[in-house]
Amino acid sequence: MIRKGIILAGGKGTRMSPLTKAVNKQLLPIYDKPLIFYPLSILMLSKIKDVLIIVNKGQLNQYKKILPDGNNLGIKITYLEQSKPRGLPDAFIIGEKFIGKENVAMILGDNFFYGQNLSSLLLNNTKLNKGAKVVLHKVLKPELFGVAKINNHHKITKIKEKPKKFFSDLAITGLYFFDNKVVKYAKKLKPSKRGELEIVDLLNFYKSKNQLKADLIGRGGAWLDTGSMDDFYKTTSFVSAIENRQGLKIACLEEIAFNNKWINKKHLKQSIKFYGNCDYSKYLAKLI
Repeated sequence: MIRKGIILAGGKGTRMSPLTKAVNKQLLPIYDKPLIFYPLSILMLSKIKDVLIIVNKGQLNQYKKILPDGNNLGIKITYLEQSKPRGLPDAFIIGEKFIGKENVAMILGDNFFYGQNLSSLLLNNTKLNKGAKVVLHKVLKPELFGVAKINNHHKITKIKEKPKKFFSDLAITGLYFFDNKVVKYAKKLKPSKRGELEIVDLLNFYKSKNQLKADLIGRGGAWLDTGSMDDFYKTTSFVSAIENRQGLKIACLEEIAFNNKWINKKHLKQSIKFYGNCDYSKYLAKLI
């Protein structure tokens, strides 16, 4: 079982400069909530209550203003700083003490997931005991992503970062599930030409041991990477359209915690006080 989760919210955010010179990308708004709410909601929907958020050096206080320690959500949030971006597998080296002897999930701080059967997909993946699992999503331009090819049993047969020649249209999203060996394997990796540890190398480690499987987000689901200005606004439009049509909020952390029975109405009232007079508070008041 996986009971711990990491959100990697570091990175330079250069593709969204100058906006990200003063504020970390994960604190910018996707419609009415900071971006960080969305990956955190995915871990909470996975019933993961122990969360480590890895942030850039010097940005810790900004995060603690909006997500202090998780008490208001019935979860535990720990923070660690990353002095500079050293690649995704570095999260497991930084978080070694946090992970301990447990298995772990990791989600990238700028990834957005949405879908009808998302909760059951997540809960199914947290049952992982051995090996690693990635979540794949069909894309129009596979040459822009890390791509995987799978067999009939959802075992991954080939992975390539930004392939020039087409072999699959299944992109590897920023949501991963690993057994405890991930720390040991991450430490064995050598930096690539760009001076970073590569997630593809880590996944290939598991693949070489025949322990890498995949899950697919179907046609009814959406995965968006909000790494560029264009994608950022597309995601905002998507959330705005769905929330205004359905009257339901995506990534309302208190609602997920309340539905999971991690918090009660008293906590909701405290959150309303914390957020003040806004639409988000009015939505929480409806839950009461």
